[in-house]
Amino acid sequence: MGQNFVNQLYGTFDSYTWAYILVVIAFIASLIAQARVKYVYSRFDRVASQRGLTAEQAARAVLDYYQVYDVTVRPIAGKLTDNYNPRNKQISLSESTYGHSSIAAIGVACHEAGHAAQHATGYVPIKIRNAIIPVCNFGSRFGIPLALVGMFIPNHTGTSLILAGLALYAFVALFQFATLPVELNASRRALKVIGETGLLDGREKSGAREVLIAAAMTYVVAVAASLADLFRMIILFLGNRRE
Repeated sequence: MGQNFVNQLYGTFDSYTWAYILVVIAFIASLIAQARVKYVYSRFDRVASQRGLTAEQAARAVLDYYQVYDVTVRPIAGKLTDNYNPRNKQISLSESTYGHSSIAAIGVACHEAGHAAQHATGYVPIKIRNAIIPVCNFGSRFGIPLALVGMFIPNHTGTSLILAGLALYAFVALFQFATLPVELNASRRALKVIGETGLLDGREKSGAREVLIAAAMTYVVAVAASLADLFRMIILFLGNRRE
């Protein structure tokens, strides 16, 4: 009976409808993941670490652990706008992180320091992700326009242009795939240093882990959203294509 219901449900919608349903589901999941990050961060931002270290001091401790001495830590405007820029070797901590000694702030700061350590140690996945960025930017800008041009050209030439455009656009999803292990590894590096150096105690470390897991889920959802969008584009451009 259950299988019959699934078959009937699937037969109710065509591929176009299913594609848009997946996009909507991914969008809702993205909103939930973002709300979850804000909730978890707010929860642990109210809990100060017993050692009283500030976020920038914790980030520096992670850098020292990996023997990275040429990276600076500075404040930046905004909330949860924390990032690491490998071009100028600078960790920028947001107003909600810099100068704070909460478990959440320390977890986020150590995560960004983990990215700096990745660059310093030649972490291969981050090299792959960085290599994809130029093609991803090009594909996100010109992939769909190229596919649109192909829609107005009949026969094989038009189909080839559509396929080329979709292939370029697929690099957006590929970039999200490449980003996920980079983010997860930065968090693992952060938690490793937190645990081994005692930046946070056992319960505090669990709180930092919860913050970083919530943040990681946004990247998992981003992968799903990019795949759903790519599937939608494939159906849209090739669903009724005839040679």
